[in-house]
Amino acid sequence: MKINLIFKYFLKIFYYKTSQNSSSILAGYLKDHYNKASRVSSRFLAGCIEGCWPRTLTASLIVVLSITLPKSSLAQPYPDGATIMQKIDENMSAENRIYSSKMVIHGRRVDRIMESKSWTIGDDKAFTEYTAPAREKGTKMLKLEDKLWMYSPDTDRIIQISGHMLRQSVMGSDLSYEDMMEDKKLQDYYHAVVVAEEKIDDRLCWVVELTATAKDIAYAMRKLWVDTERYIPLKQELYAKSGTLLKKMELKNVVKVDNRWFPKSMLFKDMLKEGEGTEFIFVDIQFNKPISQHIFSKAALRK
Repeated sequence: MKINLIFKYFLKIFYYKTSQNSSSILAGYLKDHYNKASRVSSRFLAGCIEGCWPRTLTASLIVVLSITLPKSSLAQPYPDGATIMQKIDENMSAENRIYSSKMVIHGRRVDRIMESKSWTIGDDKAFTEYTAPAREKGTKMLKLEDKLWMYSPDTDRIIQISGHMLRQSVMGSDLSYEDMMEDKKLQDYYHAVVVAEEKIDDRLCWVVELTATAKDIAYAMRKLWVDTERYIPLKQELYAKSGTLLKKMELKNVVKVDNRWFPKSMLFKDMLKEGEGTEFIFVDIQFNKPISQHIFSKAALRK
């Protein structure tokens, strides 16, 4: 508010040039409201503003703002949003991944734990096999581009999951099939703008707002709190096109894996359902290791 009032004083002087006392009024204002401004003399300001020449007025603004604004206000501008997305993608995405995971579904009364192993190639191919508990063992999922199939050993059937069903819950968890099987690069689907700085768990983060540039995407808007040193989003909010908050994510236990930072634990919370959320834990993960292509076939679902 005080800085805005200073600008108003300058504008009045610039447009109206009412009197020679204008500069002394401004200097008095600065002295009253800013300790550092006491070094600025009425005579100096009078010399800068006298006649209200545009070039000297600009110089006056620079001098006054350098004295009155806190150092944080004079800091360098935020980094480019596209650059931040690129660095996040370099950490989170890969040509291919092989990982073992544990999914803990926190219910109101009891927790359910499921274990699986997954193989992915980019965002086009993914294969997941559940290994525990016994009742889920042998359940498999296959993704080829935008198509997804699921095999259930209980029924010995393969069903295709498509359309809006891709956004349904996986086995009662807070993850959808899209969440589970996709590895999209942010820079390919979003435009990003850095809007603020905040701390998450004592880590300085850039607050980044993402808007989808593609039409058919699960989350039209995202808000990320990105670690300024490691370029990992420590917190995310995922929104529908209407602005409805759909999910929240917390990414923890960030470690160095194959020369990249990666969160070994992710907590998902579906804001439209009850429960305490679902924790997805990477027990082991390998990046850019050879994967046999035969696993990405419908025939592999029944093996």
